[in-house]
Amino acid sequence: MSDLETASRSLIEAHQLARLQAGLARLLPSNRFYHQKLNVRAGLAPASDLARLPFTTKQELVADQQAHPLFGSNLTYPLSDYIRLHQTSGTTGQPLKILDTQESWDWWAACWTTVYRAAGVTRDDILFLAFGFGPFIGFWSAYEGAKRIGALTVPGGGMDSLQRLRAIQEVGATVLVCTPSYALRLAEVAQEHGMDMRESHVRVTIHAGEPGASIPATRERIERAWGAKTYDHAGMTEMGAYGFMCSQQQGIHVNEGEFIAEILDPRSGQPVEEGQAGELVLTNLGRWGAPAIRYRTGDLVRHGGYNCACGRTFLALPGGVLGRVDDMLIVRGVNVYPSALADVLHRFPEVAEYKVIVTQAGPMDEIALQVECPAQVVPRLQEELHIAFNLRIPIEVVELGTLPRFELKARRVDDRRQR
Repeated sequence: MSDLETASRSLIEAHQLARLQAGLARLLPSNRFYHQKLNVRAGLAPASDLARLPFTTKQELVADQQAHPLFGSNLTYPLSDYIRLHQTSGTTGQPLKILDTQESWDWWAACWTTVYRAAGVTRDDILFLAFGFGPFIGFWSAYEGAKRIGALTVPGGGMDSLQRLRAIQEVGATVLVCTPSYALRLAEVAQEHGMDMRESHVRVTIHAGEPGASIPATRERIERAWGAKTYDHAGMTEMGAYGFMCSQQQGIHVNEGEFIAEILDPRSGQPVEEGQAGELVLTNLGRWGAPAIRYRTGDLVRHGGYNCACGRTFLALPGGVLGRVDDMLIVRGVNVYPSALADVLHRFPEVAEYKVIVTQAGPMDEIALQVECPAQVVPRLQEELHIAFNLRIPIEVVELGTLPRFELKARRVDDRRQR
């Protein structure tokens, strides 16, 4: 790990301030979006007082691109300086287009090397990237980061699940990179075809795109299926690869060498105390061609302090990304997050897949589950759910293979509420 990862808080914060001040000096003269936002709305607030700077939201950036098609006004350099176009997945609204210069693309790759090194990946590994290569940035940045590590990379685009499994075995892949849901799907397909991936050479799996690898039961299920150590990672198209899991596997660290992190109460906007949960607000420090300053990620995280048994002093987020701030369901007065449901359901190896159905009874949310599992498992499953949430949750058993499987972000919540 780098010296900064174990540095004092004062040294880390001085590093961040210097990076922020240098970046603002670069972008303010020519970036129309932030020139107006920071100079006018913030009244030329000093960079050292981050809390005085206004938030940036995805809705603002989308509206800016609608007002200034095609790429918006959050561009610091002439269009000819940009070499890559990616866009968000569109799962929470209209996709957002993001451009990168060569400098910022190199920065993306450097952020991914932190993810790999924390997971013990070296140039001696063979990485299998189990996804199709489209406009979503995570696939490409994972590939670029692996190149910087010097590891042999095997892209898995244009293959179905069985072909990918056979390729993993054939090339002797030692690292699997995909979403947690797809790692479980690959294991399911392997079992259907009499393949035991615990006998493969895969020793590390790295996951992102959705909460999962930091959910204990989900991580344990992946590790059992693959006979490998499983690591979480967090990133956003509009922000960068900001989070990585260390050897303790208790959640993720924010890469504070490249990002400034705040955890704020979603309603008051005030910082939460250690141990409390809030919305993660991030500022990137190396993507000045299309920056994101005090960006409201919408992700719910818990403040885990700055001391970890791994020796790092970077901010810890126990449990990783707990869910989206607006994903919380209030069922008969109980707060329920989909990730918490996953932690219970994935404790049962008999559960192949599930769906959460959300309805509304007056002002209150109601949930029910469809689960692919043997009927005799239901009483134990309902008991564990009752212990976890103090709720009686209806469960409908459905036939194996009925529910959808996912290669990218899993969409297991069927929201049938009237909006």
